[in-house]
Amino acid sequence: MAEKVEFYRETEFKDTEIGRISKEWEIKKLSEFLHLENGKRPNIVVNGKFPVYGANGIMGYTDAYMVDDDIVIIGRVGAAGEVHLARGKIWLSDNVIYGINKNRTKIYLDFIFYVLKYTNLSRFASKTTHPIITQTILENFKVPVPPLAEQQKIAEILSTVDEAIQKTDDIMAKTERLKKGLMQELLTKGIGHTEFKVTEIGKIPKEWEVVKLENVVEIEDKYRIPVKKQDRQPGPFPYCGANGIIDYVAGYTHDGKFVLLAEDGGFFGPFENSAYIMRGKFWANNHVHILKAIEEVLISEFLAFYLNFINLVPFLTGSTRPKLTQEDMGMIPLPLPPLEEQQKIAEILSTVDKKLEILKQEKVKLERIKQWFMEELLTGRIRVRVA
Repeated sequence: MAEKVEFYRETEFKDTEIGRISKEWEIKKLSEFLHLENGKRPNIVVNGKFPVYGANGIMGYTDAYMVDDDIVIIGRVGAAGEVHLARGKIWLSDNVIYGINKNRTKIYLDFIFYVLKYTNLSRFASKTTHPIITQTILENFKVPVPPLAEQQKIAEILSTVDEAIQKTDDIMAKTERLKKGLMQELLTKGIGHTEFKVTEIGKIPKEWEVVKLENVVEIEDKYRIPVKKQDRQPGPFPYCGANGIIDYVAGYTHDGKFVLLAEDGGFFGPFENSAYIMRGKFWANNHVHILKAIEEVLISEFLAFYLNFINLVPFLTGSTRPKLTQEDMGMIPLPLPPLEEQQKIAEILSTVDKKLEILKQEKVKLERIKQWFMEELLTGRIRVRVA
C-alpha cells in the first residue's frame, strides 16, 4: 500500500435489513456472487504437495487438489463459521464450505473474506454438540457491497495490517526460539566455563553445586488464601493463581519479591512450567506455591528461569489433575552457580523477555488498529476515497 490513502467520514446513510449502511452501497446475498460447495474427505499423506484446509485452517497435505483459484473457506462443522482465505491448488476437507467468486467485475473476494470475518458467522451455527453451519444459511446471508474499487482499497488496508501482525508473530516465534536456545546453553553450561562434571541433573560446570530447592528458598504456602470470584472485593492488588494474575482485589497476602510456581492447573513440561515473579503486595490462592529465594545464595530471577526450563512432570502426583505437592517440590534439584553468574544469566534472559513483551504489546496495538478499521470501513462509517 505505497500510495497515500485518503479517508473521509460518511454523512449519508440508508436503513437496510442488515442495519445502516452508506447510501451508495448495495446489499447482496452471498449466493449472488459466490459459488458455494461442500468440501470432501481428504487423503492426508506424509509428503503431500497440496495443503488441505479444514475448519481451523491447514490440517495437513495431500497429493491431489480440488480447486486452483482464490477461494473463501468457511468452517461447516466443529469450528463452524471460522473463515479463511486461500489461493492456488488446494484440497477442501468435508468440514468446510468453500466459495468461488463468480462475479469478479462486481465483487473482490478479499473484501468478502474480511466482511465474513467481521460478521462472526459462528453465531448462525446450530446449537448442538457439534455446531453446524449450512450452505442454505450462507447462500441467503446478506452482506454490504461497496463499489468494486472501494472494496479493493478496504481489503488492501486490512491485509496490510494483517501482514504487520504476521510479521510480528514471526519475530516473536524467532525470539522464543532464541530464548529456548539461550536457556539450554546458559542454564546447563553457564558463561565461559571449560571444565564440567556429571551430576544427577546432567553435566554442569565444575564450579557449580547441585542443591535441593527446599534448602535455598523459604516456602510461604501457609499464607495462601483462596477467594471465590463472587466473593472478591475489587481493589489495586493482583490476585495470583497457577498461570499468573487473574484478578485485582482489595487486600494482599504477601509483600515482597517472590517466585510463584503452579501447584496444579498450570503448564508442566520443559519450557512450559508456570513460574513467574511477583514484586510488592499481592494476594495468592492455593493453586500456586510461594517461594522466597534466600538472597545470600539464590537470585529469584535465576530460579524462575530454571523452574521454567526443567521438566517438572516427574515430580507431579495424580493423573486426572496432576499436582506438584510442597514436599515433592522441595526435592527438586537445581544447579547453583555463584551469585554473580546467576545475575548475569538472569540479565541475559530478562533482556529477551523484555523484547518479547514489547512485541506482544505491539501485536495488541496492531490488533486494536485492525479492529477499528474493520468496524469503521466494513460498515461504511469511514469511507476510502477512490480516485
